[in-house]
Amino acid sequence: MNEMVRIEDFPADIDPLWAGDGSHLPEWFVSALKVPREEGYVEIDGAKAHYFRWGDPGKPKVLMTHGFLAHARCFAFIAPFLAEDYDVVAFDLAGMGDSEMRGRADLLARGGEFREIAEALNMFADGQKPTIIAHSFGSGAALTAVTQSPGTFAGVVVCDLMIMRPALLNEYWNLRRSSPGSGDPDRPSKRYSSYEAARGRYILSPPQPVGEPFLLDYMAYHSLRQDGDEWTWKFSTEVFRRSNKPDEWLTMGERLVQAPGRKAIVHGGLSLLFTPESAEYVRELGGGDIPIIAVPEARHHLMLDQPLAFVTALRSVLALWGTHTAPPFAG
Repeated sequence: MNEMVRIEDFPADIDPLWAGDGSHLPEWFVSALKVPREEGYVEIDGAKAHYFRWGDPGKPKVLMTHGFLAHARCFAFIAPFLAEDYDVVAFDLAGMGDSEMRGRADLLARGGEFREIAEALNMFADGQKPTIIAHSFGSGAALTAVTQSPGTFAGVVVCDLMIMRPALLNEYWNLRRSSPGSGDPDRPSKRYSSYEAARGRYILSPPQPVGEPFLLDYMAYHSLRQDGDEWTWKFSTEVFRRSNKPDEWLTMGERLVQAPGRKAIVHGGLSLLFTPESAEYVRELGGGDIPIIAVPEARHHLMLDQPLAFVTALRSVLALWGTHTAPPFAG
């Protein structure tokens, strides 16, 4: 570790419980977490929704969210690299991270969250249209958002959303894998006697090694909360109270292609959920005009594998869209 940097000088996100003395943390990560940001809550339908905000409120808007059972901090080390040129908000979906559960957890409600948080944070001021960047499960909700409210958002960057031909997806599920959003809403959240015991149960879905293990430690720590002498997960089990019908995922390719407005796909080059076969399938469905960008050496959780390459891909899409007029919405 640089002798000029001490653990007490690190941002609050870097807690010794997960980071130790911080000597293994790269400078880019520490610097990213030091970029000024606003953290707060807005009340929506009587529940608190948690968000971070970076950049200049007068600049083009970017709205980011995460995958299932994750939280906005998966973008806390990504968004700062966009902050010079954009007004960036990353938020926790209801019932996940530090956002309270509100309403239902079904597909339509998830789609509505994007408009709700953007309205609460005045992101539509002066006719502005935020661009959505979302990962995995959050990308499916983002497609619902732009379909519910055509012309409201400037576009959506879909990050490693599970898209497969129906036959291949059925094969994938037959390997005892569950679809995103599966779980028992009536089962109480598990509790652990120590942080170390809880950390040992933090597993990515789908399971994978990560290119930057310290980022997995960071995500795990902020997925947990201490309750007395015990540790438990932040997410509410109410997030599982949804139909999660197979059709939601079997038709995801069609939903993507048919969703109105600009779309781009950024995926891990080694992802199991969006593969070269998935790209071919999207094109066959009529999505030949959708840019599809693979991040080399990244798997599904691409921000944990190749964070800086992921940043480059996102900045490239946003810059390209910033220099071209958005196509008119054809209802």
